[in-house]
Amino acid sequence: MDRRLAAILSADVVGYSRLMGVDESGTFERLKACRRELVDSAIEDHHGRIIKLMGDGALVEFASVVDAVQCATEIQRKMPSRDQGVSEEQRIRFRIGINLGDIIVEGDDIYGDGVNIAARLQGIAEPGGIFISGTAFDHVAHKVDVGFSALGEHRLKNIADPVRVYRVLLGPGHTGTVVISSRARSRGVALLALAGLLIVASAAVVAWQWPHKQRASIAVLPFANLSDQTQDYFADGITDNLITDLTRLSKLDVISQNSVFAYKDKPHLLADIRRDLGVRFVVEGSVQRMGDLMRVNAQLVDTVSGDHLWANRFDRSGADVFAVQDSMSRQIADALGLELTPSEAERIARPPTANLEAYDYYLRAEQAARTGRRSRMLEALALYDKAEELDNGFAEAFASDAHATAFVWRSAYDDVLQSALARKRAYDKASRALALDPELPSPYAVLAIMQVVDRRYDQAIASAQKAVSLGPADAEAHMAAAYVQSVTGNHADATAAVDKALRFDPNPSAVDRYTAGIVFYLQRDYERAIDSFKRAGYGSQGNGEFVTPLAMAYVRVGRIDEARATVAEAQRLMGGRDCLASWRLGNAHFRGQDLAFMLDALREAGLPEWPFGFQGDEQNRLQGAEIAATVMGKLLQGKTEPSESPALMQVQLDGKAAFRSASQMMTEKISIKGNLLCEQSENAFGRADCGPVYRHVNLAGETSYAYVNSTKVFYFSPAQ
Repeated sequence: MDRRLAAILSADVVGYSRLMGVDESGTFERLKACRRELVDSAIEDHHGRIIKLMGDGALVEFASVVDAVQCATEIQRKMPSRDQGVSEEQRIRFRIGINLGDIIVEGDDIYGDGVNIAARLQGIAEPGGIFISGTAFDHVAHKVDVGFSALGEHRLKNIADPVRVYRVLLGPGHTGTVVISSRARSRGVALLALAGLLIVASAAVVAWQWPHKQRASIAVLPFANLSDQTQDYFADGITDNLITDLTRLSKLDVISQNSVFAYKDKPHLLADIRRDLGVRFVVEGSVQRMGDLMRVNAQLVDTVSGDHLWANRFDRSGADVFAVQDSMSRQIADALGLELTPSEAERIARPPTANLEAYDYYLRAEQAARTGRRSRMLEALALYDKAEELDNGFAEAFASDAHATAFVWRSAYDDVLQSALARKRAYDKASRALALDPELPSPYAVLAIMQVVDRRYDQAIASAQKAVSLGPADAEAHMAAAYVQSVTGNHADATAAVDKALRFDPNPSAVDRYTAGIVFYLQRDYERAIDSFKRAGYGSQGNGEFVTPLAMAYVRVGRIDEARATVAEAQRLMGGRDCLASWRLGNAHFRGQDLAFMLDALREAGLPEWPFGFQGDEQNRLQGAEIAATVMGKLLQGKTEPSESPALMQVQLDGKAAFRSASQMMTEKISIKGNLLCEQSENAFGRADCGPVYRHVNLAGETSYAYVNSTKVFYFSPAQ
């Protein structure tokens, strides 16, 4: 037995027995012609699969509920033009019901409530009409050129739970509308009256909870792009900016972009969204660009009742995009009963830029940056540059640029932008954004992360606090605060900040899950750390850098075998590059005892001290003076692990140096610290990367050396 989610269309001929009784052969021939000339072709055009044909009806399966409704709409709109020479009483008319639900597949047939609900909806539809279920409506609203009338919940025969029912409105004047029927309204009034009685009866009990209960929670799902694929970025931009506007309302909790974009181009159910995102309300819609014109459809849905509290269609010029976004935000706030303060109204009404070309580049940059991929990050930074060149007062562009650049810097994407350049760019862009708009929380969050890595702890704490005060519903601000508090040893505060961030971003990025994992680990909440690290590492296409920390959490709960297997998997993903030395260097801004708490567990899990599992012979290790005599003022020629590709290091007597290999070329400063050789460059957050040097004499009596640090194993021989 196989199960799957499918859209089911059930169609039936109205009064079939009566028609056959009046004119059996004529009815049969006209029905055959109708199927041949209209029904079958419509089903084929919309990718349907006919499950069965009965004498008076059909059962059809579709992979897409949009296709199912479009097919039904085409049939019902064309039916009135048929049978023109036949009396009204003898005309063939269909009733159609559509449901999206779970079905049981057995051979070529299908069964289950998913099918039964479609059949029951067909049975209560009016002649020539289409009734669809609430689950179907949730996926199809504003994605086809029809309107809908909400009929409230119905009890259907042999179906356990009530089903939300919607009538499809076929007239051209109804396109994009959602009408609340008198039946649904009266039911809502009755429920409100009952709710009022219950509130009065229980007011004394719940009075202390009232401020919390008053806060509305909402998710803006990615708006569907009804234009060609090249316009995806524009639809995403409408979504992003609506989220940004709603986040500015003090009485509204808004789910972040990161979590809602997990639903992009994927089917969803209101119940799933309510459970996964913890929201009461959902905004969804569609965007279509037609030359200089655009059409934006949007609706506000209650995830508990399924009722549509608001819906509207905006047919405007593309130049009016900001006015449309302003109108949507205000109308949604009004539908939720929220009264905007003067500052909130002014903030929402303020366009981010007057230059539409700059705005277009900005939206394209945002789409590229959202992927987090190296190649797209390079594209994003170039697009931000173009937006900023066209409008040097575009604060949001500078803020997003800073965020993307800080991600490149923190992820050590040196092939996108070298560390020192990324660091400077992120600081510059964040500072420019705040000079233009001091009320933006994002630049402060960026500064907080960079300052704490630079060990400017007091400044980092101040920046994090400012980000949270300006963006109390901003997940990025809370996660930045969590990281800063964790680095500075305030683990309880860090955990509280993570919990707040997860409230607004239940499905965070891999790097934020990694941050949460570190916070939970240092707070000794190992089960939550394990869950966060698993989601970070294995939910990010196997990013080995996020897989390794899972091992240290396993060690703390005694799962040593799993810890060692995790390290082995991370090493496989990273080609053996990860090591204790890289963890020590990359996390040197943490408190000493916290860093030791991480390193000790990773050591027990089997993470090697040096990359590629290098182990030197301590008897042949050089002392400081020997290292200086071997390296300073010399050209070091050799090869690097693991590819054994040729490499050169030219070191001057004053320590200025250049290193070049097949994959790397950089200038740096060489120094001797104790018995270690240290490289300091724009990489590794500008920190000195130190390691030992070993002598090796082969059977022919020839002497060579090996230098190892957190990132390289360099076998070399010196020349003058």
